[in-house]
Amino acid sequence: MKNFRRSFISMSLVCASFGLLHSTSFAAEKLRILTWADYVPRDVAEQFTKETGIAVELTLSNNEEMISKLRATGGAGFDLVQPSQDRIAGPATEFGIYKAIDLSKVKTAQFMPDMLEATKKVTTVNGKLYGLPFFWGTDGLVLASSKAKIVDYSDLCKPELHGKVAVRLKRPTLIGMAFSMGADPFKAYNNPKQYEQIMQQAGEKLIACKKNLKYFWESKDQLLNDLRTGELLAAQMWDSGGWKLNSENPDLKFIAPKSGALGWVDGFAIPARGKNDAAAYAWINFVTRPEIAGRMAKSARTFTAVKDADKFMDAKMKAQFNESFSADALKNIKWYPAIPAGLEELDGKILDRIKAS
Repeated sequence: MKNFRRSFISMSLVCASFGLLHSTSFAAEKLRILTWADYVPRDVAEQFTKETGIAVELTLSNNEEMISKLRATGGAGFDLVQPSQDRIAGPATEFGIYKAIDLSKVKTAQFMPDMLEATKKVTTVNGKLYGLPFFWGTDGLVLASSKAKIVDYSDLCKPELHGKVAVRLKRPTLIGMAFSMGADPFKAYNNPKQYEQIMQQAGEKLIACKKNLKYFWESKDQLLNDLRTGELLAAQMWDSGGWKLNSENPDLKFIAPKSGALGWVDGFAIPARGKNDAAAYAWINFVTRPEIAGRMAKSARTFTAVKDADKFMDAKMKAQFNESFSADALKNIKWYPAIPAGLEELDGKILDRIKAS
């Protein structure tokens, strides 16, 4: 996946859930998309409607809510969703909320070949493909480099950072801590007992580290503001947030942890009971045009899996990317594999114990 760096811009990942309609009242059709905040700019939706006559209705969400909404309706209510690729195969198998993708309806030549093939491996079940790639990025560490000397997730527990750290109370925090402790939770995905032991150890580490935590962050704005003001000196967070802060204050830096940044891919999946598959395929083919993908990547501030979208790359962002990722750090990115059924429930119990401690 080292070639993915060509299409970097930056990323602002936000969890939200409210409806938004960008369309003209006379549009004959409607495409209902369940997606992340900032992933669909207004001007892109309006251009799609102008070209196709299909109105775009957005509902903003996150991975957990996407699965929950589709489970509640048996895969109805939306025509296209954008979950992370590791959250597709499991729910497709366990809950039947997605239908197989018909590649004959997709302009696959518009994707970066290595990215498309990698996603196929993660989202194929019994020979059927359930997901396509679109955006990608990483989670790592952001720090005030003149005041906090850290190189890995476990360094967030250093005594000198007492009350000056924030992490998310989510499974990526457990995963990152496990890697920094020398374990590999991804290799243990097919061994639930071993996986549980690894994650429990990571959970105990976080419990012991709670004195360092100012809070478990949920609000992106609060997190960024507290890093700006010095209320926080270090945090586990996404790359684009760190690069945004670095643009304002060079002392604030995003670094790839020594044990490896965590790599994610958000793509496309088609709900099992969607009403407008034709519109979903039309949208996929529209947004994977290089010029459109470039505009969307600017809005989302992230990488894109679309070939030639790197022509829209910002020079400053490219420099920040290269500062954060050496060639070795890029090779060391830990890409999320598909999550087997039951593991997220196990993670949830550990996270609840951390919260209650």
